[in-house]
Amino acid sequence: MTDKVDISGGVPGTTGKVTEGEQPHQFGLAAAMALIVGSIIGVGIFNLPTSLAVYGPITLVSMVLTTVGALALALLFASLSRRLPADGGPYAYARVAFGNRLGFANAWSYWITAWAGNAAIAVGWVLYVEHFINKGHTRWITVLLVLVGLWLPASVNLSGVKNIGSVQVVTTIIKFAVLAFMSTVGLFFISSANFTPWNVSGESAINAIGGGMAIALFSYLGVETAAVAAAKVRDPDRNVPRATILGTIATAVVYLLSLTAVFGILPNSTLAKATAPFSDAANAIFGGTWAGNVMAVAVIISGLGALNGWTMICAEMPLAAAEDGLFPQRFKRISKNGVPAFGIVASTVLASIAMAINYLGSNGATVFTTLVLMTGITSAIPYAFSALAQLKWRWVDHEQMHTPRFARDMIVAVLALVFSILFIVYSRNTGQSFWVYWAPYFLAAGALLFGIPVYLRQRRHMAEPEPVPPYR
Repeated sequence: MTDKVDISGGVPGTTGKVTEGEQPHQFGLAAAMALIVGSIIGVGIFNLPTSLAVYGPITLVSMVLTTVGALALALLFASLSRRLPADGGPYAYARVAFGNRLGFANAWSYWITAWAGNAAIAVGWVLYVEHFINKGHTRWITVLLVLVGLWLPASVNLSGVKNIGSVQVVTTIIKFAVLAFMSTVGLFFISSANFTPWNVSGESAINAIGGGMAIALFSYLGVETAAVAAAKVRDPDRNVPRATILGTIATAVVYLLSLTAVFGILPNSTLAKATAPFSDAANAIFGGTWAGNVMAVAVIISGLGALNGWTMICAEMPLAAAEDGLFPQRFKRISKNGVPAFGIVASTVLASIAMAINYLGSNGATVFTTLVLMTGITSAIPYAFSALAQLKWRWVDHEQMHTPRFARDMIVAVLALVFSILFIVYSRNTGQSFWVYWAPYFLAAGALLFGIPVYLRQRRHMAEPEPVPPYR
């Protein structure tokens, strides 16, 4: 074995070096795809029918459009990761393209997405846990269960990369099988009567579709995770783009079919009150409660897998930013198990606080939707800047007469930018009081403002970004 292994592709801040005696624990293509699929498929899709029921079956159109946006983002990140296979993904693209100030803003925004998203996943996860225990939804017990959901995956992450990958592969197989079942067998139990009324929101079709898209985005968060964790992927130039595109396509197929099945099996009025809609759909197919119990167990496992993957992302992006001096140095310290322990613990603490705050005065379904919309805002910001980075770089390529795949890359980047803006615009809690209606924006703005003192403290430590590598 050689004394050093460099997986960074020469990108600053991601040396990827392994010293003598260390083992370069990295993901291959299968594990990278499992990271993508496992991070995308959490509990978002399993709670999505209830969140979308406020608009009605018209949100199936929202899901189709969101899928188009997700595929555009997947193609965008696949292209960017070939050019800049840097750990940190969207953060790295924004920093190299626009400098440290916007690089920090995107890093901070994406980090919020990661830990707030974990809070949302854990809240959605506990709705299925309470299919078996705490059926009366006693709030303090619910909060304790959510904390278990957050800290159990954190413990797995603290134990090392090998365990993270193993858990991710196993849980991904289970969750994908569940959705594949609903996407095939469930389609035979659809009743067309359940698709009417088509729009129950009282808003225009455009507003209903837009609102549904903002909620549906959460179920696709994760298309960029292989790019964020590029330093942990073997042969990132090849495996990150392939894992991103293949994982997103596979997820999109089962998403669209399974969501159509659930909306067709259960009336919208039933979905609006459901806490475990996929379990209710399974019971409707087979009768009794055993099928719903099996479905709930599978969703619980699925949620733990998603939390496992996202807990890693919570630490990987700050690690990349700390390497460049944008985040405090504590985030880049590696434990004896080879993981950035401070980032894991800090992110889980913040997710725990966000979850507890949101439970004050709200029920689980409202908390879930609010956190979902908040993460939609904070994820759309780095998504948009990634698209802008691609547009900037490809235009420079065009001026230099280096134009392979120019039209395709520009169209994909424009689509990704448009969808990112729409996700921000429609991230409102429809049908709620003023404070709850605008809560996603208030929470996102508050979390973003906390980044200002961190930026002011770190700006003198920031390394200058190096020039963007040539197009590949």
